[in-house]
Amino acid sequence: MAKTVRKKSNGKFVGVLVLVVIVGVAALGYVVAQPRAGIRPVDPNLPPGTAEGYLVGNPDAPVKVVEFGDFECPACGQWATVTEPDVRSRLIATGKISFRYFDYPLDVHRNTWPASNAVACAADQGKFVEMHDGVFAAQDQWNGEATRDPSKVLRKVAESVGLDMDAWQKCYDAQANYPRIKASQEEGARRGINQTPTFIIGSTIYPGAMPYDQFAKAVEAEAAKAAASSKPAGPAASKAPSTKNPL
Repeated sequence: MAKTVRKKSNGKFVGVLVLVVIVGVAALGYVVAQPRAGIRPVDPNLPPGTAEGYLVGNPDAPVKVVEFGDFECPACGQWATVTEPDVRSRLIATGKISFRYFDYPLDVHRNTWPASNAVACAADQGKFVEMHDGVFAAQDQWNGEATRDPSKVLRKVAESVGLDMDAWQKCYDAQANYPRIKASQEEGARRGINQTPTFIIGSTIYPGAMPYDQFAKAVEAEAAKAAASSKPAGPAASKAPSTKNPL
């Protein structure tokens, strides 16, 4: 009898193992099939977009930084909670960069649109940063693996940042900011963004989360470009113009 039970148990184990292998191979095939875009320059011929995003910092800072992110993306969450605090205190607060966040919700994430909607409704009350941080900090509680209904967790986050909850709830239920989110998503597609997070630092696109040192180095490179382009002309260019007839 014990042997029979062991055989059945072994059979179940083999079945589960086969399923894991199949799923793993399928997932690997999905990853391999995705287009990979490395660091590349911004297309100079691309006209300005109309999506707004969310601006943090001085809009006149010498280096402009853009992030395309997904609130349910684990890499975005890690970057937001580990690296972004340093970026804010050392680069944004000091006036070295301005930072604009664009929603780029990915189809693979079930609850990312409600999360973007929750943050947008908080931004309507001037609380983008606080809600952004709270939603990322609670990502493991409201994401698609944790629940099919993220609204309760998102409401708790909204309450924690001190919003007018009646106004927030009305905005959230009406999905009032979905057009804004859609516009940001379309802007990312227009720029060829194919993973989150992706950063545009000055004139260069950097796909993937970056540690602070790498991020700061990229900012320094763009700041140097900006400084060089704003320098006055050299001595040769400042000479008095010739009185000779050029013809």
